[in-house]
Amino acid sequence: MTEHPTYRARELRLAEVFVELADTLDVDFDVGVFLERVADRCVELLDVTAAGLLLDDGRGELRTAAGCGGAGELLLRQREEGPCLDCYRGRDVVTAPDLARCDDRWPRFAPLARDRGFHATYAVPLRRRAEVIGALNLFRGAPGDPPGSDVALARAFADAAAIGILQERTRQRQESLAAQLQAALDSRVVLEQAKGVLAERWGVGVDEAFTALRRYARTRRVRLAELALGVVDGTVDTDALRGHGS
Repeated sequence: MTEHPTYRARELRLAEVFVELADTLDVDFDVGVFLERVADRCVELLDVTAAGLLLDDGRGELRTAAGCGGAGELLLRQREEGPCLDCYRGRDVVTAPDLARCDDRWPRFAPLARDRGFHATYAVPLRRRAEVIGALNLFRGAPGDPPGSDVALARAFADAAAIGILQERTRQRQESLAAQLQAALDSRVVLEQAKGVLAERWGVGVDEAFTALRRYARTRRVRLAELALGVVDGTVDTDALRGHGS
């Protein structure tokens, strides 16, 4: 049996898209551009007319991260109610095949969605193992349940988005940690230099020089690293430190 050419083309396009979305380790990776691309690809490959993503802001509130197809206003309205909020809180897929029947469920969101031309919606959690960091919202122009294959693909898009976001957060944490470590190492080098300067100038041991630095820093409430740098670059009066060494 020969495959339908449209089906075959879609399968090939899906393969291309998921390869594209997997490329999140590039040094120029931009999470905002990445999430906009996820939304665009959902509209391209699923039976939906609009898509958007909301992310947890770290304080339990959902914020709009990306959207296309006119979903922007509906995403902004979901801080208090809507499919994304229910999906995020319930940690599972939320479907609304007919928004005309959802006024009790979402009294502000549902009428607005219909007014914007959307009559069905569903939301999929952005999940990485047990961690849920947001939701992917899909909108349809006609009432009805989404095809089962579309829900599975929406989950795959949501998983790809979650992986990209969490990898970027990990990279940022690693860069921050590396910067902190380098700063600590640099400070230690300067401190050793300052101890050597004082020991040579005063004719004392480095331990006594360090004691003077530490006591002076505590007395004057200045950072030890800043004081050491001042000793090395000559901006600190070393005679003022000497009485703190014993």
